[in-house]
Amino acid sequence: MTPEQLQDVVRTAVAAVAGRGELPVDVPGEVVIDRPKNPEHGDYATNMALRLAKPAGRPPREVAELLAVELRAQPGIAAVDVAGPGFLNITLAQGVLGQIAVQAVTAGADYGRTDVLAGQKLNLEFVSANPTGPVHIGGTRWAAVGDALGRLLESGGASVTREYYFNDAGSQIDRFARSLQAAAQGRPVPDDGYAGAYIDDIAAQVVAAERGLLEKDDEDQLRVFRARGVDLMWNEIRTSLSDFGVTFDVYFSERTLHETGALEKAVGRLREQGHVYETDGAVWLRTTDFGDDKDRVLVKSDGEPTYFAADCAYYLNKRERGFDKAVIMLGADHAGYVGRYKALVAAMGDDPAENLEILLGQMVNLVRDGEPVRMSKRAGTVVNLTDLVEAVGADAARYALARASVDQEINLDLDLWSRQTNDNPVFYVQYAHARISSVLRNAADLGLSLGKPADVDVAQLSHPRESDLLRAIGEFPRVLTGAAELRAPHRVARYLEELAGTYHRFYDSCRVLPRGDEEATALTTARLWVCASTATVLRNGLSVLGVHAPERM
Repeated sequence: MTPEQLQDVVRTAVAAVAGRGELPVDVPGEVVIDRPKNPEHGDYATNMALRLAKPAGRPPREVAELLAVELRAQPGIAAVDVAGPGFLNITLAQGVLGQIAVQAVTAGADYGRTDVLAGQKLNLEFVSANPTGPVHIGGTRWAAVGDALGRLLESGGASVTREYYFNDAGSQIDRFARSLQAAAQGRPVPDDGYAGAYIDDIAAQVVAAERGLLEKDDEDQLRVFRARGVDLMWNEIRTSLSDFGVTFDVYFSERTLHETGALEKAVGRLREQGHVYETDGAVWLRTTDFGDDKDRVLVKSDGEPTYFAADCAYYLNKRERGFDKAVIMLGADHAGYVGRYKALVAAMGDDPAENLEILLGQMVNLVRDGEPVRMSKRAGTVVNLTDLVEAVGADAARYALARASVDQEINLDLDLWSRQTNDNPVFYVQYAHARISSVLRNAADLGLSLGKPADVDVAQLSHPRESDLLRAIGEFPRVLTGAAELRAPHRVARYLEELAGTYHRFYDSCRVLPRGDEEATALTTARLWVCASTATVLRNGLSVLGVHAPERM
């Protein structure tokens, strides 16, 4: 019996007591089920009596006694004790916990998935690095967390479109083109340009592909460097992200907003809403009406649209594509962006609380021996995605970046994350999966298999370490649901580490396979199901984080 199934049992008990007129209450939609800190207090606990006491007008312990009588009569429950001010401690019948293993193995890759977010159509935008340089370490964090969040939201039943906003218009592209031109001509890059060996590499590739380029006039050169340079940089960004296991459903070009009239359409929409005014030859959006600290320019006095105008057009485009909510992941240096974006959403006639969600992430620092690391030769002093993957590997990099809450700054120790030892969290979790895979291979060599779900005698599972592990496996759906609702992939990583530790303690205390001439027993098969179910959860959890679950290490 999983916590979710026990929630239904508690609801049924409340409905029965209320239906008999013993408690004048409505059946609650939410039931809280926790695991007691002390296993001697039962398998699960609920505060339902405390919650119902006030609406029922009865003392909590009195309500608890009524519910306890009803719960004790439910199949699969061995005991119910009233504790403290009115908590209900529930002990399941022998074998009921074991059904969790059967459910997990039978569900396979679907175990843990729910429909709590079903019907939500979300546009998840993350990374969106300018095509003027490699993906830096901050963008790499968003790649790991954003991809994990997309998988997590889908596990809750949401429809998620992962989107990369490709900033291929504006002044930064002009500076990029001038930097390439300067490198090709052997001149220093402009003061406002981009530096690093990657600029020399791309400039050389453009010159090699475009014969006679440096003999053309200045504007023709810049046009070629702009077009070919952006394409080359964009291909490198996509390749590095793909090698990191991150791909997007949509790569959206900012330039198309300028070319299709989307900006004019967005300004027109805002004007119709009555929030646009003109002064000093510029077009403004009255964002202060919606809590922004100042009004924002949409079109400058020289007729050039601003980045903010593109933001307005891009948001409108997302809504017209049918997305209920735009979820945008940004670095902490974009904190000032939140107020103006909420204002533009409100000015469009939408509700920022319903149609917009902005997640801000803190910095990542790489350290070795306690000292900051500056590794990138290609990008000057900026550490990029490729540097990190080369240092610790894609799996360790993804896990390390997704393991901490995004609102925490990370000091990522390269020595720690490159070790093949149990103090490396990703190794510890992956090793647990590999260890189980080895057990299952050895079982197969002995001619042992799980058999049919109906034939396994889960009542054999009575050891405290077995119960600990089964309860942990049963928590997985709730972990995924909570992590999805809180936008917190790090909760999955921390859970997996706890699960791995619980499995190792089980393995050390409960012999799974027979030794020597011993015969396999019903307990052998039951414990194989426990092993297989643990592997299922480890695989599914690592998959959410975009990390492999190796069978050998």
